[in-house]
Amino acid sequence: MTRDRRTPVLIALILTMALVAMDTTIVATAIPQVVADLGGFSAVGWVFSVYLLAQTVTIPVYGKLADLYGRKPVLVVGVSIFLLGSLLSAASPDMLTLILFRALQGVGAGAIGATVNTIAGDLYSVAERGRVQGWLASVWGISAVAAPTLGGLFAQYLSWRWIFLVNLPLGALALTLIVRGLHEDVIRRRHRIDYAGTVLLLIAASLLILGLLQGGTAWAWDSVTSVVVFALAIGAGAAYVLVEHRAAEPMMPPWLWRTRVTAGSYLATLTAGLMVIGLSVFLPNWGQIVLGLPPVSAGFVLAAMSITWPTASGLSARLYLRIGFRDTALVGAVFALLAGVVFALLGPGAPVWQPVLGAALLGAGMGLITSPLMVGLQSTVGWGERGVVTGGAVFARFLGQSVGAAVFGALTNAVLLDRLATAPAGLAEDLPTDVDGVSAYLAEAHPRPEVAEFLRLAVHDATHAVFLGLLVAAVLTVLALVFVVPRRFPTVAEDPNPTSAPPSR
Repeated sequence: MTRDRRTPVLIALILTMALVAMDTTIVATAIPQVVADLGGFSAVGWVFSVYLLAQTVTIPVYGKLADLYGRKPVLVVGVSIFLLGSLLSAASPDMLTLILFRALQGVGAGAIGATVNTIAGDLYSVAERGRVQGWLASVWGISAVAAPTLGGLFAQYLSWRWIFLVNLPLGALALTLIVRGLHEDVIRRRHRIDYAGTVLLLIAASLLILGLLQGGTAWAWDSVTSVVVFALAIGAGAAYVLVEHRAAEPMMPPWLWRTRVTAGSYLATLTAGLMVIGLSVFLPNWGQIVLGLPPVSAGFVLAAMSITWPTASGLSARLYLRIGFRDTALVGAVFALLAGVVFALLGPGAPVWQPVLGAALLGAGMGLITSPLMVGLQSTVGWGERGVVTGGAVFARFLGQSVGAAVFGALTNAVLLDRLATAPAGLAEDLPTDVDGVSAYLAEAHPRPEVAEFLRLAVHDATHAVFLGLLVAAVLTVLALVFVVPRRFPTVAEDPNPTSAPPSR
């Protein structure tokens, strides 16, 4: 495909990525209106959890299918499922059906992230992929700022249902460009679908992520439910490993975990995902409660990461073409480490420029970690394995975010509960009894000053524990890159004639 003919496809890839990037934040803004219309406040967490769960667990499956049958049919089907889920979500009569249709949206979203990155790897050379990854990363940065505003406008002036309906024209345009502009020369042959491995992978991943998302919230970490969920996840995972060693065309080939370049890159991607979710979830809340920033200003503190991430990603090619993929990612990990130090040193009276600096450093680090590792992994395989390798990397990132949400959520809850339990006698009777009551108390029109100050410092202590966790995650990323990922990636020649038949290993 010539350079000029790739442009419509790149626009389509950006539009499809925007569908997924906008979805979570645009929905979060309109949740109060959704609850007011449909009820079901106690189940509202599932509106987000079921989407993330369905999206994450299906990513490896779509990556393999893209290798077997081509990228175009997988992406067309995925976008179509996402748009159907969007339309049905907009028409939901109650909270239960909204949750079910959000799961359908997630099933479609799983096809988008991995397949879009795989197509980018097919169409662009190693030298060009850094720039393209920067474009794709910029979609997430823009969405992080624009989607909440757009969701708020829809909820306030139209209806919350428009947060889903807005996907339809964007998706229709993307589908049109994909169908007309993306052409593949895929050798068609019969495949032995790994049905048993697929089912076991979905079960194991679903139970693991379900346990991480619901542990500490829907049930206690040490409860019987939590033990059973994780035990079943381990059992399904063990069965999956046995099945994959015997499958003719395994869903996630065992060599992915035996090869240092893939296993190490996945590990570094997972630990980097811990940092992203830790900052994205807890920094805005810290800025509002501890620093006293208005919501918009707190959001712009986080936006610094959204600016430097795509910028560093777009510039990464200049670096990895000179010093290699691993060393470029290591430079990014050093930036992330510096960001961890900045956040670990933040006090409750820190000036705003300090968290802005930390967010900017982390964004630069993530751009230099994720893009080189993605491009590097894609360069180690031919067309017939690029989908499964890319899907594994995207899955590792989402799994890291799920683990981070669980670990950091449990950490903040533990610190807050400890502060509430050890409060001075003169304040104890006026303090909330649980974590949820902290924000509600601080939102009151005239909170008691000394109680409000105590809670503000308690929130800082809890968030500081997360900031220390970011530093630990950065150290783990450095260690993974130094001791697991090889310095040189065994790249293969560009394949101008793609085939669905992967090489033997």
